Amino acid sequence: MSGTASARRSISLATRIATGAALLVPLLVLGTGALVLGLVTHDLRAQQDTRLRDRAAAVLPAAKALLSATRQDRPRVEQNQRRNLLDDALDVGIRVADANGDRVTEGGPVPGPAAVLPHPAPAGTGGPVTVRAQGRAWRVLARPVAGADPGTLWVTAPVSATDPQVDAVRGRILWAAALAAPLSGLLAYGLARRATAPLSRLGRRAAALDPRAGAVGFTHRHSGVREVDELALALESALARYDQQVARTGQALETARSFSAAASHELRTPLMSLRTNLDVLGAHPDLPPTDRAEILSDLRDDHRRLLDLLTALRTLARGDLVEEEAFTVLDPADPAAAAVAELRRRRPEVTVDLAGPGLTGPDTGGPDVGPGTGGPDVGPGTGGLRVHGWEAGLRIVCDNLLANAAVHGHRPREPARIAVGLRRDAGQAVLTVDDDGPGIPVADRAAVFDRFRRRRDSPGSGLGLTLVAQQVALHRGTVTVTEPPGGTGCRVEVRLPLVGEDAPTPPLPARREWISSTGASA
Repeated sequence: MSGTASARRSISLATRIATGAALLVPLLVLGTGALVLGLVTHDLRAQQDTRLRDRAAAVLPAAKALLSATRQDRPRVEQNQRRNLLDDALDVGIRVADANGDRVTEGGPVPGPAAVLPHPAPAGTGGPVTVRAQGRAWRVLARPVAGADPGTLWVTAPVSATDPQVDAVRGRILWAAALAAPLSGLLAYGLARRATAPLSRLGRRAAALDPRAGAVGFTHRHSGVREVDELALALESALARYDQQVARTGQALETARSFSAAASHELRTPLMSLRTNLDVLGAHPDLPPTDRAEILSDLRDDHRRLLDLLTALRTLARGDLVEEEAFTVLDPADPAAAAVAELRRRRPEVTVDLAGPGLTGPDTGGPDVGPGTGGPDVGPGTGGLRVHGWEAGLRIVCDNLLANAAVHGHRPREPARIAVGLRRDAGQAVLTVDDDGPGIPVADRAAVFDRFRRRRDSPGSGLGLTLVAQQVALHRGTVTVTEPPGGTGCRVEVRLPLVGEDAPTPPLPARREWISSTGASA
């Protein structure tokens, strides 16, 4: 509700542009007009000064003759020269004074007697100056009258003589500014509406978007306006990321539900066995020591199986939710070497033979042999093989393959003997784990990777090889069960694609449902 009210109170972009233009354009007109008015005033002043110079040049001979007639006391000549002087002056004022400064004659618009007129410049080079008297301003040009009867000629004109032209220009500027406000506003509004039409259409499409459709339901056609197309691209990208996040969230919820369902289903049998054994112990406190020891051994086995099952389910869920950021370029020999060292520590009776880049010759094993302990057979990954992988996931693959071989890959009453190999083949890193056990029938080799597939006498959870298949699929590889070169026992072969140091990051599988599916194909 508040969002709707805020949208109603907001002003459209076109209105904002039109209002800004209606305010800005008149100001620009007035500013430009003030500049033009100043230039016009300057030009009119220059024209007035030029006219004063021309009039001064025209009346100077008559002024000289007037001064001569006045000194010779010739009234008729003086009267004629005064008339000629005033006729030649036209629209400017004239004042003539003799050498003593006494006024001989004047006419036309001239300042009052109190005005201090300028002295003529030497050789008549000076220009008009402004004289103020009785609240008025005058432009006055002084020229010396040379000859036998020297004097001074002043040619004057009021500054206000240019006011009508200035007022006319000022009036036109004001009218232009007054008309510019509505016209510029309407024109700017029309242009802004046209310019923002693609943005409005984009907004309407975004508002009408069905949230369930996501990025697929949002389509944008090229508008030709770069900003609008960039905004549409940003919206599409945001919707795509939102869809991905929704999908990941849904997958996480489904994984959590599947984890709960799988755990409750698989834990029912060991929990019932625990309950039965506890009931027997509680109901028969006088059991013979042999029977009590057997029940306690069963309780320990059930407890271990529960822990193994929960750990495997948690690891399987972790693989379903791993993100691309966890993957880097690494050497597969490193997790293999670490897994071999851990197996030797836990099961010192197992013999492990190693061959391949980063893994060296056979060894009888021991709890203290491994990376960082000074052993000669398991070194760091220096073989030059590079895969795009998740180190923890590759460690899960190696740990589970070695544990499966150690538990199932041995002859009766003999410790297991395992051979681990790593090599390059046709652009792939090939990891092999061989054992000398009874092997797996051809018909059952694909099914061993299904969830909870285990032999009747197996102490495991039935998820070890499922974890291997999951991680190999996440690494865009393959895992198969075959026979060792000798024909006896079982070989599990993992193939992972090799990449260069600067290779682009390949995407992870779109859907990962190892914990929620009933089975997985290797």
